[in-house]
Amino acid sequence: MERVVGTVVRGLRCPIINEGDNIEEVVVDSVLKAAEVEGFAINDRDIVTITESIVARAQGNYATVDHIAKDVQSKFGDSTIGVIFPILSRNRFAVNLQGIAKGTAKKIVLMLSYPSDEVGNHLVDLDTLDEKGVNPWTDVLTEKEFRNLFGYNKHTFTGVDYIDYYKSIVEENGVECEVIFSNNAKTILEYTKDVLTCDIHSRERTKRILKANGGEKIYSLDDILAESVDGSGYNEAYGLLGSNKAKEDSVKLFPRNCQPVVDAIQASLKEKTGKTVEVMVYGDGAFKDPVGKIWELADPVVSPAYTAGLDGTPNEIKLKYLADNNFADLRGEELKKAINEFIENKEDDLVGSMESQGTTPRKLTDLIGSLSDLTSGSGDKGTPIVFIQGYFDNYTK
Repeated sequence: MERVVGTVVRGLRCPIINEGDNIEEVVVDSVLKAAEVEGFAINDRDIVTITESIVARAQGNYATVDHIAKDVQSKFGDSTIGVIFPILSRNRFAVNLQGIAKGTAKKIVLMLSYPSDEVGNHLVDLDTLDEKGVNPWTDVLTEKEFRNLFGYNKHTFTGVDYIDYYKSIVEENGVECEVIFSNNAKTILEYTKDVLTCDIHSRERTKRILKANGGEKIYSLDDILAESVDGSGYNEAYGLLGSNKAKEDSVKLFPRNCQPVVDAIQASLKEKTGKTVEVMVYGDGAFKDPVGKIWELADPVVSPAYTAGLDGTPNEIKLKYLADNNFADLRGEELKKAINEFIENKEDDLVGSMESQGTTPRKLTDLIGSLSDLTSGSGDKGTPIVFIQGYFDNYTK
């Protein structure tokens, strides 16, 4: 029978996950139940993706403000701390900032990038910068100068003035807070030599610049809670990066040791179905909101673990290129037959060819993770497992 459907993506519901639950068993049972109830078959090269949140929850990978504070204090002692380049997020950074402030003895110099943070949350729009004649790549502004130029601006989606919000968090912990605005990491060294850099994807470069220009105690968020503090959760690779607010005084950390989880799920599904299903854990997808200008990827990676079949990049062709060029004179079934024959003959030799131009060579896990994140949604749809079929099919299959 002729195939009339390509890739199919299903968000699967599962029981509420609690600390100590067997996440592998829950995922496998949920997939098998969905297949039975919804009446779909499980095939080789289907994909099961699991949101990082339920893996971390099953692991009990949590930490409190006090845990964060103790680690910060152990690293910085009585220093004035420069806290630079944090993202603007109640969910992603506010609780972390509570812990940082609680672990600070004297003062925090909070340096915000502008016009936006690393993931696209804007403090001011570019048109306003141009109107005021401000160059964000060269101009350093104090809080007073920023307010005089741009006033008080609330976030497009959250309605929060993050300058006041973050400053109040620090001061509520009895710590003096000075706010400055700069996109040059070296600026902070004029205020203090001890710095916690809070950027995500550019953190290694930022630390390198600070150390090369006289920085002394230089850490990034992946250095905080990289090991357990008084029995806290931790992540040896990412520390506080990828953490989310759990309660007013605690965070859920990015899950750790995920490779055994995906491998065990794959093995169990193979045993129960006879099919080799690929499995991955996903966090934030890597896509940009065209209205709010927010780039979604606030996690350190899209996928912390995945099975071997998801390694690499897609090997795809541009059907429209073939239709417009190689077979421009063909129509209907004749065109379809010609494209099928072309794909079958050249399937292993498409990378770098003219026919594959325009298929951006992004990692499979980044593409599939973004698809999964859009399916499960930032809100609570109750579908932390995503089941994908036909992703690796081409026009001939």
